[in-house]
Amino acid sequence: ALRQGSDLEKAFATVALVYNNNADSKGKLSRAETKSLLQTQFWHFIQGQENKPKYQEIISDLDEEPENKTDFEDFMMILVMLTLMSDLLQEIKNVKTSK
Repeated sequence: ALRQGSDLEKAFATVALVYNNNADSKGKLSRAETKSLLQTQFWHFIQGQENKPKYQEIISDLDEEPENKTDFEDFMMILVMLTLMSDLLQEIKNVKTSK
């Protein structure tokens, strides 16, 4: 559907596709599934973040409320928070691309 889309559109479409492929029939993930998906699909961004208080807060929230489900909007917010605190983000900012 996005063959002609921009790189950013394709990136968000990929996130939506990965989320939907793992979500239940109501379009939600259990907290454990959310944590697992982040650890397997977002590993390079969260690597080395384990000692940061904000990371620990995010992960402990996933552990402490197992009965709650994560919807796509909440999942995207978690991705944004983890991206902003990631050491990898600084490396990405330092990369210059030619246009």
